[in-house]
Amino acid sequence: MRDTASSPLDIVAHAAHTIDQGSSSFAAAARLFDETTRQSTMMLYAWCRHCDDVIDGQVLGHDQRNGSRQDGASCLNELEASTRRACAGNPPDEPAFVCLSEVVQRHEIDVELALAHLAGFRMDVEGARYETLGDTLLYCYRVAGVVGLMMARIMGARDRATLDRACDLGMAFQLTNIARDIVEDAAIGRVYLPAEWLRAKGIPPDELEHPAHREALAELAAELVETAEPYYRSARQGIAALPFRSAWSVATARDVYRAIGRQVKAKGSHAWDARVSTTKAQKLWYAVRGAGVAVSSRALPWTRREPSLWHP
Repeated sequence: MRDTASSPLDIVAHAAHTIDQGSSSFAAAARLFDETTRQSTMMLYAWCRHCDDVIDGQVLGHDQRNGSRQDGASCLNELEASTRRACAGNPPDEPAFVCLSEVVQRHEIDVELALAHLAGFRMDVEGARYETLGDTLLYCYRVAGVVGLMMARIMGARDRATLDRACDLGMAFQLTNIARDIVEDAAIGRVYLPAEWLRAKGIPPDELEHPAHREALAELAAELVETAEPYYRSARQGIAALPFRSAWSVATARDVYRAIGRQVKAKGSHAWDARVSTTKAQKLWYAVRGAGVAVSSRALPWTRREPSLWHP
């Protein structure tokens, strides 16, 4: 049955429920935004979450393993058509697209960014293989880097330098996600680790779940976490260009996700015994720390983005 939302209050409530159920980390950080930015953030998340759920046959990011992905291509085509309609100001009744339409109109977000995000899901639907780290980073850009760009526009950023740093933070988040979810993704046939890395460790792509490979897999996860580090460092530079409440929220989200990556690395071969996450107490600590980062970042001299970082 199609869920509908008939008023702005319904849409905001739908978006708030979606982010609360879909991501405790993003929900915690979003509470630090001013009201207007928080609403737009939640609405953008609602659209992203909806698209991800449709492609993976899951509900609010849960039960991916049992999700149906048989009609991925047709589902993606429908998502693209609905996204174009939403960005043109004529969304279908589905709340996620009403949310997207509102955000796009409020913040003048280019439809090409939304479509680039869906292009990342197309890589999943078509079973893309990732031979090199560059291939993996292209996927990270599409599913997360462009979300960083859209989020930066929501927060008022328009200059290229700040947008680049926002994209870097999205890239870092996705690299962390991949490291955390290697085994879970492999269970549904998704392998984002570069094939050349797997060959170097003697791990067949269809055996990532096998316990015999956990030690070697932990080394590759640690390498992914380290790959994310320069993107996290680059992202901190952009925090200074944001309004304080936005800078506070972004700094908090950055530290929460960075901590997840560090836990994956520290746990080694046990990183996939249970899903790695941060506790409520840790999130509170990072929120307190984030306020300090938001302030101190303004005193940092602006430095050139590292030329070695991937760029679209």
